Amino acid sequence: MSRRFHSSNSKRQLRVPQNVVSPKRFRHGAALSQRTRGLDKNYKFPFAPPEDWYESEGIEGAQYRVVVQDPGPDFVHVVTEQEVRDRLAELPDEMLEQLEVVQLSRMTRKKRSFPCYGMQWGSTLYLYPIEAGLVEFYGRPPRPAEMNEARMFGGRWVHTDEHDWRLVWTPEAVKDFYLNNILIHELGHLLDDRNSSYTDRERFAEWFAIEYGYKKSERLARRARAPKPVRRRHHAK
Repeated sequence: MSRRFHSSNSKRQLRVPQNVVSPKRFRHGAALSQRTRGLDKNYKFPFAPPEDWYESEGIEGAQYRVVVQDPGPDFVHVVTEQEVRDRLAELPDEMLEQLEVVQLSRMTRKKRSFPCYGMQWGSTLYLYPIEAGLVEFYGRPPRPAEMNEARMFGGRWVHTDEHDWRLVWTPEAVKDFYLNNILIHELGHLLDDRNSSYTDRERFAEWFAIEYGYKKSERLARRARAPKPVRRRHHAK
């Protein structure tokens, strides 16, 4: 989500050079894989989650900071500041040079009307809390890509009828999902200074998240270490 807004006055009139704000994924009836992260030429700013804007300080060599807000009633942050720092520390230093703020955002009523897991805006990455019970409710069945992505990180889809689908997480799985998918995907948008179209930017961020996120996850490592089933060949006499 490389979308760079610049504040020009106290009313925050926003100019969009080549990047736009973008949320990671819609929830509650919208697709995980839709990734409609906000503002291309067909979107207006009010559709994006209302967020705190951090003006870039542009100080070379400065370390990014982490802002932790209260998640809000019935919501929880699934990662901590230290876990975010530890995960980003595994990446090459040059990948963090443009990053200035990571915010664990508060869930508000307005934001609940535009639910997403993460967003990148300027030099800031935003990570959103999810329901405290770690169960997300959807009004339709997941598409194959959505189901597969959740399964990659340990999410489990269940349903009671055609209009009640739920994505169920364990604390370990959703932490893996945020640290090795959401966080890395948004960082990929921040680093993407080559692509300008929505499709190309999404394609790059997805590749970046797989290459530097999923492939580094403990879940994938455990799968690789798991013993392979032995198939015995029976020879006819």
